[in-house]
Formats: sequence, C-alpha cells, structure tokens
Amino acid sequence: MHSDPLSDLFTRIRNAYKAEKELVTIPSSKQKKAILKILQDKEYISSFKPVKNQSYEELEVALNPKRRSINIQRVSKPGQKIYIKKNEIKKVLNGLGVAIVSTSKGMMTGDEARKNKMGGEMICEIY
Repeated sequence: MHSDPLSDLFTRIRNAYKAEKELVTIPSSKQKKAILKILQDKEYISSFKPVKNQSYEELEVALNPKRRSINIQRVSKPGQKIYIKKNEIKKVLNGLGVAIVSTSKGMMTGDEARKNKMGGEMICEIY
C-alpha cells in the first residue's frame, strides 16, 4: 500500500521516461484520472485508458514519444498541504510549465484557476 498515491503516480511517469518506456500502468483513482487528463491536454503524455486487471482497475498511460523527459515537482504532500489563494498562483518557468491545482470545481491548471478566480490545494508543478 502506498502512503502517497500521487507521488507514486509522478514517480512512475518520471521513471518510465528515464527508462524510455512507451507504456506504464498505474493503479486507478478519480484524482489520478483528472491529473492524467491535464497531462494529456498539455501533451506531457499521449493518452491513457482504464484497464481491468483481475479485481481492480489500472490506468495504462502511453508516454509522449516526442518528449525525452519530464520534471514533476510535488508541492503539497500528505504531511503538509499547501493551499493558495487565487492571486498567489504563479506561472511555472514563465509560462513554459504547468501548475496543477485542486479546487472545489475539480483539478485544473494554474492558468484555468486564475481565469476562474479560484484558489485551492497546489498539487504539483510540471515542466
């Protein structure tokens, strides 16, 4: 059992890029699906799909072949949640990266949260 499922998600994706894999499987959850949807929209991954494995569901993630690596920095951790207000959301690498924020309306990028004037838990920064 993993104590931090999101860190496990990010580590599996980082390691798969380093090992030059095409696919990686990850245990499924709604939160992970929302994060993977953002990663797919921003072209950090190619696609993901649910796969039934015995009695539980996994997500099969296809990595983007155009990318060689990905940097994902976890901001909010289980032992220390980081909450930010709408005016405290900063751009990652002057707009080259993406911040993922968990708001009351679901997971969204930092840019979307700023547009919707919403704050929330700062999950991670990706570049």
